[in-house]
Amino acid sequence: MSIRAWSLLLVLCGTIFLEGIDVAMLAVAVPTVRADLDLTTGTAAWVMSAYVLGYAGFTLLGGRAADLLGRRRMFLGWLTVFLLFSGLGGLADEGWTLILARFVTGVAAAFMTPAALSIITTSYAEGPQRNQALLVFAGTAAGGFSLGLVIGGLLTQLGWRWVFFAPVLLAAAILAAALRLIPKEPRPARTKGGFDLGGALTAAGAMLLLAYGIVRLEHGFAGWQVTVAAVAAGLLLAGVFVAVERRATTPLVRLGILRKASLIRADLGALLFVGSFFGFQFMATLYLQELRGWSSLQTALALLVMGVDAVLAPTLTPRLVARFGNAKVILGGFVLAVGSYALFLPVGPDWSYAAMFPTLLLTGLAFALAYGPLTIAGTEGIAEEEQGLASGLLTTATQFGSAVGIAAVTAVYGIAGGGLDGFRAALVVPLAMVALGAVITATGVRERGRTGPEEVPAGVSTGAPAGLPEVPDAATKVTA
Repeated sequence: MSIRAWSLLLVLCGTIFLEGIDVAMLAVAVPTVRADLDLTTGTAAWVMSAYVLGYAGFTLLGGRAADLLGRRRMFLGWLTVFLLFSGLGGLADEGWTLILARFVTGVAAAFMTPAALSIITTSYAEGPQRNQALLVFAGTAAGGFSLGLVIGGLLTQLGWRWVFFAPVLLAAAILAAALRLIPKEPRPARTKGGFDLGGALTAAGAMLLLAYGIVRLEHGFAGWQVTVAAVAAGLLLAGVFVAVERRATTPLVRLGILRKASLIRADLGALLFVGSFFGFQFMATLYLQELRGWSSLQTALALLVMGVDAVLAPTLTPRLVARFGNAKVILGGFVLAVGSYALFLPVGPDWSYAAMFPTLLLTGLAFALAYGPLTIAGTEGIAEEEQGLASGLLTTATQFGSAVGIAAVTAVYGIAGGGLDGFRAALVVPLAMVALGAVITATGVRERGRTGPEEVPAGVSTGAPAGLPEVPDAATKVTA
């Protein structure tokens, strides 16, 4: 690719790196924040959960907004919001201020991340060039999370407020570069029939309620009535959303896209794989810190080997995809993850790091094989005017996956009574998730060839603005 193409890609990858490093650093810093501000256990938990709620609740809306309102506009605007509210978190002296800052930061990520992904998928030609860009994007995401654990440990030693201020500095640098490198786009034409406000409200409401119910799973049977009520209300509102979309002149989500088998398989696979990864990482952190008494920095350094995917995803994975195809490489990642998590099931109270190392390394390798190709499969063959929607669906799946994975292992750990037996019981959850993902992925291995852009039946609205040109919103494609 040309220098300008690489420069644009690095700016867009900076966004997912920012999102990954932000989450990882705070995960390490929360105990220190809680002690310094004298927060209750519930408030400290909501500092983490508020981000998940904002992110998962608005990602679907964020992805479609990029298609309808302009990808560059959504990217730059919400990156600015991310910057401002991350700074607010660093200045907070009360728990409610931190929770508010994290929720709005999550909402900002829900809009800017699908916008960044859809700019990539509409700026790089489908095939090897786009695959390479998406694999670099995936590797950067993994690198952000892995490095964030270490950087978070170091910054927490200097003062936990730097965990919030560091993303402000990085976001400012990305914003300055993005203003110069992301091509300007024509102002979208007014949508015939108006914006689907009913669809937007019901979608956001359903996603928020479902995310809240999933986050509450970590409490186990405690307050189960509230959990069940939240999930039931979310499902009911999701049904209302479907009914609204069926009747909308210009629907927020064209329901026909959900009949694309490869997209659904990729999104389900991403939900299960990311959920298993975050669930395992959470339990491994808990094991090292609570059972073994390791410091946050020692734990971060121990888990750093899982960041090998940041190196392999943009180097080894493209070659494997070119030779074997997405489906086989994704299946290989799931199978490797099954073996990796199975190796950790008999974890003991005094395991050496050498005993843990094979699982940590194989987990990183599995992520390198599966995550990037899942990103490709989730956006491949989708019409350009719906790339934001496809990106939003994929990002929604990964966010719900991470929430399900962490909540499920936490619930099982508590139900099993904690301790070593609780750890072993909870570790069955990520193993079961990747095993199910392997079965789902295997159904697509025999598909041959690459599906072209999905055909939209005559008379069915895509939800794109009237008069939208065939040239993508991100302006002309970046050529190699």
